Amino acid sequence: MALTDEAIDKIKGMIMSGELGPGDRLPKEADLADRLGLSRNSLREAVRALSMIRVLDVRQGDGTYVTSLEPNLLLDALSFVVDFHRDDTVLQFFEVRRILEPAAAALAADRMLDDDIDKLQLVLDDLGDEPTIEALVANDIEFHRQIAIGADNAVLASLVEGLSGPTMRARIWRGLTQEGAAARTREQHQAIVDAISTRQPDLARSWATVHIAGVEEWLRRVL
Repeated sequence: MALTDEAIDKIKGMIMSGELGPGDRLPKEADLADRLGLSRNSLREAVRALSMIRVLDVRQGDGTYVTSLEPNLLLDALSFVVDFHRDDTVLQFFEVRRILEPAAAALAADRMLDDDIDKLQLVLDDLGDEPTIEALVANDIEFHRQIAIGADNAVLASLVEGLSGPTMRARIWRGLTQEGAAARTREQHQAIVDAISTRQPDLARSWATVHIAGVEEWLRRVL
């Protein structure tokens, strides 16, 4: 592992220094191993590890390339990692959501395009009058994803999407057990859209905080 870590660090150094940039092809394995003073096996393991976290793209028969290094690509690994969370850590994920999602709503009130605000309203309108809990939660996830995209910050959008999975079961559980939860969610979502559409960042932030904190407070009581 020490040799593999060394190989990872050296490839990372080439990227960080600008010697290799997004889309660049790495030298042939034998040449790169000789140049970096590594065994071909260590280099191979390093490439495999870096491809798993979307830093490198191994194209069979074509070579190995540096990916675009876009935040949504690099942070994609986050959703894989958080899937291993334990149920007793779900509150910690809600605490992070309470920090990130109100900020996303405030940014969206400033930056979201009018057409995208119309699409956000359609997300709510498409839910129907008597949705199932599963449909409501899926709609909730899509709603917050669209707001994060509308904030026009790729890192923030990737973090919000990556954190949506661990809180899904809690949201379904709340919908099944807390009276009025579905209606309250829809009302709060509409208030957030209204604040975004009228370009009121502070109001959007406040309603998003109320929305996330409500689920978090309920969860604290029942755990």
